[in-house]
Formats: sequence, structure tokens, C-alpha cells
Amino acid sequence: MKIIHCADIHLGSQLTSKLDKQKREERKRELRATFKNVVEYAKKAGAKVIMLSGDVFDDDRPFKKDKEFFYSVVKNNPEIDFLYLRGNHDREESFTEEYENLKTFKSEWSYYSYDNIKIYGIEITGENYSSLYNTLSTSASDFNIVMLHGQVADTTSKDVINVNKLRNKNVDYLALGHIHSYSENKLDDRGVYAYSGCIEGRGFDETGKKGVVLLDISNGGFKREFVPMALRDIVAIRVDCTGLKDAFEIYLRIKEMANIPKKDMLRVELVGEVDFDTEGLEEELSSLLNGYAYLSSIKDRTVRRFDLEGLEDDVSIKGEFIRNVLNSDLDKESKNRIISLGLKALSGREL
Repeated sequence: MKIIHCADIHLGSQLTSKLDKQKREERKRELRATFKNVVEYAKKAGAKVIMLSGDVFDDDRPFKKDKEFFYSVVKNNPEIDFLYLRGNHDREESFTEEYENLKTFKSEWSYYSYDNIKIYGIEITGENYSSLYNTLSTSASDFNIVMLHGQVADTTSKDVINVNKLRNKNVDYLALGHIHSYSENKLDDRGVYAYSGCIEGRGFDETGKKGVVLLDISNGGFKREFVPMALRDIVAIRVDCTGLKDAFEIYLRIKEMANIPKKDMLRVELVGEVDFDTEGLEEELSSLLNGYAYLSSIKDRTVRRFDLEGLEDDVSIKGEFIRNVLNSDLDKESKNRIISLGLKALSGREL
């Protein structure tokens, strides 16, 4: 049997990070389209179940358009069971549509059976977060999947999953949601736990490949495969600008390092020491990169290299600040860094 592990779709996300209104609406449509693509991939792969491990919606009260879209997808794919476990974003979402292939969970353990495969789930609340580990009952002869939503930790609290308390409970696969990047780790001698991650990066902090996990369970074994699904990747690079003379040379270095499709989004962090004034550098590079990627984010972390002794006689607040730093016991490199950051702050620029 084949099963899709999916989580953190966040339909209706505001997508406000550096996106203008046109691009926000476009990305919202793309988010819905990617979920549709996940379902189409599931059908093509022969998967009978899609596990939704929390945060299908970005809010407890989803937008009408997103809610109608989700339930329409479920309704029009009756050959697939959608197992929906609510997360911290959609915890209060009420299931206003009922379909035979939409399976949900509550604050007590329940499971759905597919021959010898059992899929368990429980919504973690302030009342059950401590007791839920003791009330999970599984059979060693079954293939057991457990769906949960929360942050893995060594403690026990609301929205936190203590994997130590799930060891040796006959769990073969722990299907998690909440973390937006794919990862897999060993649970115990029998099982593993995994975050499928989100299906689309929504902001420049959600870099890397995004998608779902395809589980292939048979008498011969258990295979897992991460399947990228995002329409746009968010690519992050770190550019050392030391030795570069101006914004255009930095632009050329960025293009050299980030050979990406135009459909993708680019996150650039600039580091190193430079000899030129970097005021307005982020805006300049954003303009130069216009059309190179779908959208670019530039963060200037460079440090200005100064002729420190030549600035001592400057009669201004900046000069006074520089003299105080120069008269400190710091080494030259530290003085350069502090002066660079201080001048940015004095000019009202983001650090």
C-alpha cells in the first residue's frame, strides 16, 4: 500500500514577506495549485491515503475560497482517503463538510485500518499532552503509523512531542507536522519519525526543497521517498564581498553563485569587508536582479573597511562616535565592525 505524508499546507496564508499585492495573490493561487498537484501525484503513484499532519489552513477561520477549494478537492477524489489532523494554526477549524473519504481525529486516540496497516492520530491539547503517551495502544503484529503535530523535544507540554515517550510502542512511522523542512530520524529499533515539511516555501526563511513523503509499505519492507512538489524553490546563498569594488561586481558574483531558474526566489546574505559606501546597496542589488528571479531578498551584513585614523577629526555625531570607538581597547577588526554597524544605525538603516 502507498500513502502520502503531507503537512503544513497553510491555505490562506497572508504571504506578506516582501511580496506586493499582485505576487501575494499569485502565490496564494499557487499554494492551492500545489495541493492539487499533491493529490494528482498521489493518484498517479497509486496512493490510497493522504495523511495531513496539521495546519491545512493558516487560520482557525479559513477564507471561504480556501475552505471551499479544500473540500472540493476531497469530494472530487473519492478514491483517496484524506486523514486530517488539525494543528496549532487550524485547531479550532470546524469540519463543515462531511465526506466518507474525509477522516478526522479528536483529543483522544483513534485509528483507521487498511488491512494490517493502522493509522493513529490525536490532537494535542492542554488537557491531554501529558497522558496521551500512556493511552496509545498498538499491536506488534500491525504496521503502525502515528500522526501528530508539534515540535519534537525532550519535554512534555502543549504543542510539543516527546519522542522518548513513543519509543518501544510498536510505532513504525511517526508522521509529524509543524516544522516546515523535511527531516527523518530514528525513533527506536523498529520505527522512524519524520517531518514532511510544507509544500511551498511561504517566506524567504523557508528555503530548500518542499514537498511530501511517499510511503510504500509491502510484505517485503517499508520504503520512504521525499518528493519535491513546490512550484517555486527559495534558494539561499551567502556571498563574501571581500575584494569586490562596487554593487555591479557583487551582482556578477551573485549570478555566478546562484544559477537558478527564473521561477524561483533568491535569498542573498552579503558578508565580508568592503572599501566602498554600502548605503543603498540592498536596493541597488534588488534592482539589478529584477527579472533574474521571481523575487529576491538582499541582506547586507558586510562591514566597511575604514581608514580609522583619517576619520578622527570629523566634527559631527558620527565623528564623536568614531573617536570613542577608536579610543577603546578593542582590536582594529572589532573597531571596524562596530563603526560600520554604528554608522548604519546612525543613518537609520537596518542592521
